[in-house]
Amino acid sequence: MDIQVSVLGAIVALIIAIVLILRKVSPAYGMIAGAFIGGIVGGVNVTDTVTVMMEGAKGMVPAVLRILAAGVLAGVLMESGAAASIAKTIVSKLGETQALLALATATMLLTAVGVFVDVAVITVAPIALAIARRANISKTAILFAMIGGGKAGNIMSPNPNAIAAADAFHVPLTSLMAAGMIPAAFGLTVTYIIAKKLVGKGTPVDEEWEGKNDGSVPPFFTAIIAPLTAILLLALRPLFHIAIDPMIALPIGGIVGALVMKKGAHLNTFMISGLAKMSGVAIMLVGTGTLAGIVANSSLKDVIVDGLDHFGLPAYVLAPVSGIFMSGATASTTAGTAVASSVFGPTIMSLGISALAGAAMIHAGTTVLDHLPHGSFFHATAGSVHMEIKERLKLIPYESLIGLTLTVISTLIFGVFRLFS
Repeated sequence: MDIQVSVLGAIVALIIAIVLILRKVSPAYGMIAGAFIGGIVGGVNVTDTVTVMMEGAKGMVPAVLRILAAGVLAGVLMESGAAASIAKTIVSKLGETQALLALATATMLLTAVGVFVDVAVITVAPIALAIARRANISKTAILFAMIGGGKAGNIMSPNPNAIAAADAFHVPLTSLMAAGMIPAAFGLTVTYIIAKKLVGKGTPVDEEWEGKNDGSVPPFFTAIIAPLTAILLLALRPLFHIAIDPMIALPIGGIVGALVMKKGAHLNTFMISGLAKMSGVAIMLVGTGTLAGIVANSSLKDVIVDGLDHFGLPAYVLAPVSGIFMSGATASTTAGTAVASSVFGPTIMSLGISALAGAAMIHAGTTVLDHLPHGSFFHATAGSVHMEIKERLKLIPYESLIGLTLTVISTLIFGVFRLFS
């Protein structure tokens, strides 16, 4: 496409999207409006601006389809009680003496098997509050432990953010999930160290909270079947060169899990719930695509590359930096990954960085600023432990530190040493 948007237009598109999202406008509409205004300001006429936006949105269709299909697995995990069962088992096995490690690990594993990171935090939160009350641990410490664990799990999960990066770089989803394992281990360790130092800081839990348990929560060994089935199906590609697309593997995992848990009669309800949760992400990605179309057809990426050259930074730094920048603009791991991957992916690979390395570093980079207040994650996690906004804001630097840990380790592995590229 020969349509060229000026750098000013791309920057205006991003700024308007951020401002509108901060003003509580739907992220999808905010990014569509930002893209349109940015295109006009960038010197493109209305017809060509819409064309560029449409082309950008079209590029998101494969990821959108796979994300909608993933709703089957997500719905089964969340609505059947499987996620709660997995979380409670992990916490009970590690015990209250290692409460913070247990909470971080439980959230990490829930996210890693396919639960949205904010939903994972909300799922673990009632258990966390009950433990915090008995062990005299502050809300700040337990929320940070869950968020840090969630971020670690998110970079090795079959969640929408990973699907978006895998699609953009044309790498197997399981390869990208595996690429996040070592950074995640470091992230979990740093989370535990910092959380211990926050035990006495912030508001104490002044009421006893108990997780809902109506007797219908399935046993752990049946609860884990759904994600294990999906991951095993995805693993057939790297292990035996049998390619099963995530659009097939993730729903099959959910269906098998529901049947094993003897909840097949509720499968349609689970799927409807999962689709409702995924549809919001899918719609947001369509809006993200319009913004990506404007940015991709501008010379903004060239300006950033020139800036890296000016400061003498190596080419691979573009991957994590673009992930950080775009996650900050959208306050979303998924949107940030989608924009950064589609806009900067071709440039990153043209600089000699492998597809897997670029995807892994962008994916890790988007965890640095995805928790900013103009995104839903900030507010959802605050609500999960009944925390005031003022106190929630104080966690942002610590959250960014976990994101930076994940990003630095990923960059060392795939950029500096290129161990698995």
